[in-house]
Amino acid sequence: MNIIGLDALIFGVDDIQACTDCLRDYGLQPVDVDSRGGRFEALDGTAVVIRRADDPQLPAAIGPAPSIRETIYGVASAADLDAIADELGRDRPVTRDANGAVHSVDDMGFAIAFQVSVRRDFSAPADLSNAPGHAPQRPLNQPGITLDMPAVPRTLSHVVYFVPDAAKAEDFYKRLGFVTTDTFIGAGPFMRPAGSDDHHCLFMIQTPPHMKGCEHFTFHMGSGTEVLLAGRRFEQKGWTSFWGPGRHLFGSNWFWYFNSPLGCHIEYDADMDKHDDAWAARTAPLSADNSQLFLFTSKEKWAPGGPPPKQA
Repeated sequence: MNIIGLDALIFGVDDIQACTDCLRDYGLQPVDVDSRGGRFEALDGTAVVIRRADDPQLPAAIGPAPSIRETIYGVASAADLDAIADELGRDRPVTRDANGAVHSVDDMGFAIAFQVSVRRDFSAPADLSNAPGHAPQRPLNQPGITLDMPAVPRTLSHVVYFVPDAAKAEDFYKRLGFVTTDTFIGAGPFMRPAGSDDHHCLFMIQTPPHMKGCEHFTFHMGSGTEVLLAGRRFEQKGWTSFWGPGRHLFGSNWFWYFNSPLGCHIEYDADMDKHDDAWAARTAPLSADNSQLFLFTSKEKWAPGGPPPKQA
């Protein structure tokens, strides 16, 4: 079952305009958006989709609106869809839509779907760093940043669920070929599907049953610089910072989280670790020290000025 990663997240919301403004300001490209909702895409075509919470075509809600209504994974081929349908059909209802996508629910009640991936090739500049002791990556006379440099989401990175039974949830995704890369003791696992080398596309956190739902989702940016720049621009448009900017320990990714009208937090991330089956999963207690290497707080721009300091 060659699951590549997340293709889309679908939300049922009660304020289409506020969610449209949020996702557009975040940097996603609106596609066929109207008063009933629409699709918001990253550079590779992965997306967030919003619909009115009372849309009868949405899967059943697991909590009050706004909330996540379906998580869609991309796979490599139609044969992978058949294998997933066979596996899930052993113990739960499975449906196929007109496009062949497989729809079901996981052991925590989250609606999940699988389709041949919509991910497309795209071109975007690399982050070229110069460091003493290492050959320069950036050519002579090429500035590393500009005032108008782009900082837009490149691909849907991961989703985080609050779940009432993290061990049971982990076992379910292992059935689908997911691998646990690291675990926060007392919280839950970071997991990657077999077709991805990202540290995780799914993280689950043990919580009381009434909290079940989506905690946050994020898209990969091109660099830590882009996380800081996009987050600052997002903040300047009126969106409230929740956590960050900083850098996680598990996964090593840069992060900056914001409050959103989608019923969850929305994050920018970049520079996540890559793993294969030779990786040995780590465990650590969930704590502030283990959750981040460092954490910044933002402030308005500042520049030095005034007369030179007086001599003693």
